[in-house]
Amino acid sequence: MPSLSLSDPLLSEASKDKKEKKNKKMKSMETVNGTLEADATISEKKKMKESKKRKALEIEDAEERSETSSELFEPVNWKDEESEKNKKKKKSKKAKVEEDAEEEDDEDKTEGDPNAVSIFRISEQLRAKLKEKGIESLFPIQAMTFDTILDGSDLVGRARTGQGKTLAFVLPILESLTNGPAKASRKTGYGRAPSVLVLLPTRELANQVYADFEVYGGALGLVSCCLYGGAPYQSQEIRLKRGVDIVIGTPGRVKDHIERGNIDFSSLKFRVLDEADEMLRMGFVEDVELILGKVKDTSKVQTLLFSATLPSWVKQIAARFLKPDKKTADLVGNEKMKASTSVRHIVLPCSSSARSQLIPDVIRCYGSGGRTIIFTETKDSASTLAGLLPGARALHGDIQQAQREVTLAGFRSGKFMTLVATNVAARGLDINDVQLIIQCEPPRDVEAYIHRSGRTGRAGNTGVAVMLYDPRKSNISKIERESGVKFEHISAPQQADIAKAAGGEAAEMIIQVSDNVIPAFKSAAEELLNNSGLSAVELLAKALAKAAGYTEIKKRSLLTSMENYVTVLLEAGSPIYTPSFAYSVLRRFLPEEKVEAVKGLALTADGKGAVFDVPAEDLDTFLAGQENAANVSLEVLNTLPPFQERELSRGGRFGGGGRGGYGDRSWGRFSGGRGGRGGGFSSRRNDRFTNGSGGRGYGSNNKKW
Repeated sequence: MPSLSLSDPLLSEASKDKKEKKNKKMKSMETVNGTLEADATISEKKKMKESKKRKALEIEDAEERSETSSELFEPVNWKDEESEKNKKKKKSKKAKVEEDAEEEDDEDKTEGDPNAVSIFRISEQLRAKLKEKGIESLFPIQAMTFDTILDGSDLVGRARTGQGKTLAFVLPILESLTNGPAKASRKTGYGRAPSVLVLLPTRELANQVYADFEVYGGALGLVSCCLYGGAPYQSQEIRLKRGVDIVIGTPGRVKDHIERGNIDFSSLKFRVLDEADEMLRMGFVEDVELILGKVKDTSKVQTLLFSATLPSWVKQIAARFLKPDKKTADLVGNEKMKASTSVRHIVLPCSSSARSQLIPDVIRCYGSGGRTIIFTETKDSASTLAGLLPGARALHGDIQQAQREVTLAGFRSGKFMTLVATNVAARGLDINDVQLIIQCEPPRDVEAYIHRSGRTGRAGNTGVAVMLYDPRKSNISKIERESGVKFEHISAPQQADIAKAAGGEAAEMIIQVSDNVIPAFKSAAEELLNNSGLSAVELLAKALAKAAGYTEIKKRSLLTSMENYVTVLLEAGSPIYTPSFAYSVLRRFLPEEKVEAVKGLALTADGKGAVFDVPAEDLDTFLAGQENAANVSLEVLNTLPPFQERELSRGGRFGGGGRGGYGDRSWGRFSGGRGGRGGGFSSRRNDRFTNGSGGRGYGSNNKKW
């Protein structure tokens, strides 16, 4: 075989063919892997190039060996590798499509919503935190005020309780400090002076607003602190000295820190008064005015005032401390309905002695398994009632702050479901799943009713507010007239109705008992069935009653809700103008001891009758006795008629002359009223005393909440 030299044209042509084949292979492999290379990092690209070079050389060697030898060689299966890469690309595309679909779903949910979070100038970090909390759309008061606050205007905001006033100032303030007008001038670093001051009337509300600033402001790197009485000064001083961006506090403790030189307002950009109307009620007028007056250059400070109602002092504060070009956001306006529209408002007659018996049944009927807050007028009443109700806890001003915080935390987490409180819990507290509010008696003013009932039906949910009242004393129509509420009048839940509900629960419990217990109790059941003289259904009914805790069904009064009493209507053929006349009619046909057993006598609104309770055991005596008196009738009532309303808390009405004197309570300061002429009477109501004995009235001191 002739040998070929390097200059031989055949060898040169063969080498060219091999190079062309090699280049074609390299180009083909580069095309197959192009997509993967585009997504790889620089180091990964280098590794892939080296790998492809090695594979190209292997292919070239294999082809050369196949040309020069008869050995069979199986080349690398590039089709399989290409298939795997395509699968990866499809998976990546699928994940991207799913991600885009989720974003489109979110957009669809908020499409057409004028209050959608995405519409407002809210940073991505804050949007993510809102979405984490389930907030994708702002409430009306928040949407109405966001741009106004972020653009730097002073503001007076008014909305019904439970409509999200807190986030209405939290969100735009945070955006202004981190991305808006206040960012450039905000101080940073150790020992910085605060940029924001928020004043609130109660410790609980201060803690709640502080928690919101911590959640949303913390996500933006801002530091907050909360100042309130009952907590040590030292820890608060340390935080202030280290430097904070936002100070939240009650007026008394903020004032103390100002006097100690712990707070510097030289860098203040925002000052906020939340629940401003309650500041007035709680006696913080002087403290609030002093704190607001500490800001010297008000032109650089934006002032925001939020309130559910706008009494005269709040309007004066707005005129004095807010800029003349301030904006107003009012979601209440001249509407008659001032209370929450998502709450069912109920009134129920009940005497003070029957409360502890009635309230558990009201909770069972209207609580829907959620949390219940019960409001009392005094701290002693709250503690006493909490001790009588199973699983309840008390919350009022005499309880140490640390214990109050533990109590609220337990109520929020569901460790117990019933909270008995004074007005310390009425304002601003936002607790999830409060289904029922019970007020043990009508509050002293309409604003208190609005805020108490507003603890339920919050953030678009529904709830029930039940107010107990004494028909002889309470002026329900005044609250209806001034709040716009139309009360639903009901009578107390009857024992038979409650027993039916309890029987259903007991039946479910029995069905859940394991079948393996039947043999152990079967012989006793058969013996009971054979010897009791009762049917199987009757015996099972007794068993259910026992399981539900009932050994007998007691009657309950419609008027006072007292057990074993029956409500009756007395008519005498002529108008009954006074309770004394009604008692005189009863004495015509009843012994004195039976007349004295009458409870809760009240006059009907039409002036023709009197309604009262009699012991169930004496009902037959009353009904039989009426036959001995001319033109007298007694009727057992199934529903209550309208009553004459009277307000007894401001002095005697039954005296022969003018009103009796009365003592007035003004948040820890008391003054005696002047006594009227004639036979006034002494009456206790809400720890205030009246005296109409003809002399000067007197007030009884009591600690404020």
